Amino acid sequence: MHLLVTIHNAVFDLVEKIGSWVLPLAARFVFAATLLLYYWNSGLTKLGDGFFGLFSPSIGAYSQIFPKQLEAVGYDVSEFGLFHQLVVLAGTYAEFILPLMIILGLFTRLASLGMIGFIVVQSLTDVIGHGATDAKTLGALFDRFPDSVIMDQRLFWVFVLAVLVVKGAGALSLDTVLKRRIESEAM
Repeated sequence: MHLLVTIHNAVFDLVEKIGSWVLPLAARFVFAATLLLYYWNSGLTKLGDGFFGLFSPSIGAYSQIFPKQLEAVGYDVSEFGLFHQLVVLAGTYAEFILPLMIILGLFTRLASLGMIGFIVVQSLTDVIGHGATDAKTLGALFDRFPDSVIMDQRLFWVFVLAVLVVKGAGALSLDTVLKRRIESEAM
């Protein structure tokens, strides 16, 4: 029995060492493979026309982020103030910048926290602003149906990002390059 426990511990100590190197890289890969283009395409729908569309969001941006308020003003974006424009621009830029930072492994923990916050706000906007309260879309935890958009899918998204918050970006990242550079300069 002692030999079996020794072999078990040796094998899973190795798995744990490999996992601490592979898990962050795998989490970044899963994020890139499943969510990068989702968020970038969503961000593109919020940009206005031409180069200056970077600073002048489309009406679609307002309808996605402030649906009830936009309806209340008769879909006249000029009725919105600077606050609304800044929120829309920040949300739009976040859909491009935060995923890119995660892919590159640059300030990964902060970018992942930002994306978790983004997903929470996105989910609340879907429920409160867009009325996504039907059982199929909203879903519920422990309901035996793993296919709802909000409770099920986004829980997995947040889990992948939480792995990055806890473990960091891993060895193959700009975070590691920066850390090594700072450590070498400190010596």
